[in-house]
Amino acid sequence: MKMPEADKRVLARRSEIVAALRAIVPGEGVIDREDELRAYESDGLSAYRILPMIVVLPSTTDQVSRVLRYCHENGIKVVPRGAGTSLSGGALPLGDGVLLGLGKFNRIIEIDYDNRAVRAQPGVTNLGITNAVQHRGFYYAPDPSSQIACTIGGNVAENSGGVHCLKYGLTTNNVLGLEMVLVSGEVIRLGGKALDDAGFDLVGLMNGSEGLLGVVTEVTVRILPKPETARAMLIGFPTNEDAGACVARIMAAGIIPGGLEMMDRPAIHAAEDFVHAGYPLDVEALLIAELDGPEAEVDHLIERVGTIARDCNAMSIRVSESDEERLRFWAGRKAAFPATGRIAPDYYCMDGTIPRKKLSEVLHRIGEMSAHYGLKVANVFHAGDGNLHPLILYDANKPGDLDTAEEFGAEILKLCVEVGGVLTGEHGVGVEKRDLMEVQFEEVDLDQQQRVKCAFDPESLLNPGKMFPKLHRCAEMGRMHVHRGQLPFPDIPRF
Repeated sequence: MKMPEADKRVLARRSEIVAALRAIVPGEGVIDREDELRAYESDGLSAYRILPMIVVLPSTTDQVSRVLRYCHENGIKVVPRGAGTSLSGGALPLGDGVLLGLGKFNRIIEIDYDNRAVRAQPGVTNLGITNAVQHRGFYYAPDPSSQIACTIGGNVAENSGGVHCLKYGLTTNNVLGLEMVLVSGEVIRLGGKALDDAGFDLVGLMNGSEGLLGVVTEVTVRILPKPETARAMLIGFPTNEDAGACVARIMAAGIIPGGLEMMDRPAIHAAEDFVHAGYPLDVEALLIAELDGPEAEVDHLIERVGTIARDCNAMSIRVSESDEERLRFWAGRKAAFPATGRIAPDYYCMDGTIPRKKLSEVLHRIGEMSAHYGLKVANVFHAGDGNLHPLILYDANKPGDLDTAEEFGAEILKLCVEVGGVLTGEHGVGVEKRDLMEVQFEEVDLDQQQRVKCAFDPESLLNPGKMFPKLHRCAEMGRMHVHRGQLPFPDIPRF
């Protein structure tokens, strides 16, 4: 694709831009050497790589404001980046843009136990919040598998989930307030420590906005008291269909577990070999169900879930006898992704969500697709809320394997939409699902979404090329219709 003249002019001014940014962020805060830029060429979707034009690492909100104001005034694109753990290419840089790294924003600003709230900078890790408050019996509920590395700012950008989000909600349900910087450099505050705020739900709008509307520089989250009792059940089944039916019946019975996860045979064996969590190896599917609350309630719910499981042909049921054993059960599930890396040279992690009652049907059809494409799949997912994470196994060194894996993955996502689900549950759209957005949304829906983008970023300088399959010039976006003026996307090298 031919580079637009405006982008060529930006690259021609690279030395001038570097000097201007160094005046704002002195010392080692600006990176422009190729060997040092390599560390930022990709995020968790490592098949796609672009060397950023410049990386800038601010350490204060004022520096972020001044960087964005300069880029806005000079027509320079900006890609915000947290820890780079995004699995959808959400932090993929641009060869003619500035990568704004927020790794230095790594402090917890305030812990307010009376209001059960924590104010943290966006570079604080997800697990870091729980570690800061657990000595007082509190924790932060959303717990992505990458929680040891992913940051709270990135969680806001992607509206991240986790194994305990079935009962306690996604990131959007646990964020109370934000400080963010608009592309113009203006600093605004949304929400606070209250459970709700007057006016439009702008905090909710920012959760899952993938860095397209502004740059978050502070997050206020709610923390919860640790449950009195928590016990986990390992329930093995002879078929995926039996496990899927059990999930549907648990939820239909009005039981909301703290977590309800499912793994199929390949994932079970990979996780057990990696972590030695005590998983049964003679089953085709495994449910991990955690019940929490008062001890009497937990004992009652374990009995009810056990009865439902046996009615669904459960082969084995094991209940944790200590908190250490419960955490070991979860350790296997949370390590499923790296564990799968031991059974194949490469894997492609999908993320789609379906109605729970469709679990059995979708798993069966994924099996048929696996045979059709000639690639194996390990299924790991948040069964309670229908969020699937099929891991497509392939070999990047084998010609055509990556292309086949991507085609297979696209068919899985189309299937999710076909049965009444959505393209993403927690990983976001990024570049990975961008060109599939028209599968889920009508043109009028996408146009309306882009009007929101235009309201915050009329020049489309923040994280362009993500989420929207087509770009329109904001000046041409009419009140009732869109005058076509499609903008070119940058080429995205894939490896």
